[in-house]
Formats: sequence, structure tokens, C-alpha cells
Amino acid sequence: MPKMKTRKSAAKRYSVTGSGKVRYKKQGLRHILTKKNAKRKRDLRHTGILSEPEAKKVRVLLPYAF
Repeated sequence: MPKMKTRKSAAKRYSVTGSGKVRYKKQGLRHILTKKNAKRKRDLRHTGILSEPEAKKVRVLLPYAF
């Protein structure tokens, strides 16, 4: 049986923690930042954790990450 391929687009967007949760970088911090307040930008700096149903879909795309 051939090796399963990793979807490189997903590999660049998601990372897996030691406990198996899927981490992602939040959107909205690239440009047009003047109209966003400091609290909003500070919250966007932190990574988010995918919910379990969404993480299941990512597991299919990243077969060797888990």
C-alpha cells in the first residue's frame, strides 16, 4: 500500500499540540489594522484551537501529524 500524502496547504495552516488538539492562527491581523482596537488585535495574536468536529476533518488532511 502506498504512503498517504499530506495536504501541504493544511500542513502550513495547522499544527498539532502534544495532547492532540489542532492549533491555527487567527485571521484579521494582516492589514487594515487602524480601525481595530488594541484588545481585538491582542486577542487575534493568540492561536485558536479547533473544535473536535473540525479537528476530525483536519486529521484526514494530515495523516502523519497525529
